[in-house]
Amino acid sequence: MAAKFKKTAKKTSGKTRSAGAAGKGAGAQEQAERLSKTLSESAQQIWLAGVGAFGRAQAEGTKLFEGLVKEGLSLEQTARKFTGGQAGALRDAVESKVGQARERATDTWDRLEKVFEERVQRALVKLGVPGRDDLAELSERVDALTAELRRQGGAAPARKGTAKKAAKPAAAKPAKARAPRKAVAKPKPPVAP
Repeated sequence: MAAKFKKTAKKTSGKTRSAGAAGKGAGAQEQAERLSKTLSESAQQIWLAGVGAFGRAQAEGTKLFEGLVKEGLSLEQTARKFTGGQAGALRDAVESKVGQARERATDTWDRLEKVFEERVQRALVKLGVPGRDDLAELSERVDALTAELRRQGGAAPARKGTAKKAAKPAAAKPAKARAPRKAVAKPKPPVAP
């Protein structure tokens, strides 16, 4: 548009110079009218081009926006499918690793417990403390001796707890049912300063 305007301006200025002094007044007015007409036509064309560009931008902008939204949705769905599959695989891998770690921890704990028991047992043996097997053997021997005594006709020796009960006379008065005593706190002696 600007190039057309320049051409028109050059033509009119060239004609004006070639026309004489007599035609200067009439030619100048005619030239001004043509220039004004050219300017108004150019301004109108610029205005119409701007309106056309705005309309096209609106139409294509809406289409472009809708196209971008559709493309974004498809990309999002693809990404979700991909990450969903990856998340499942990742979850399985983590669960597997956690299971392995749990098994190793259990095995380590069991070994540690076994080592501890063995060391405690060795320490008890060094101190001369009888073990479970020794006590079981001793108990069996006591039972065998008790059976032998009964077989030979002697009564089994009474234990301390049963001897006290047997020593009490059977004809003693029945004891009254007493309410359990409440523990009374004794007053503490004052502390000298």
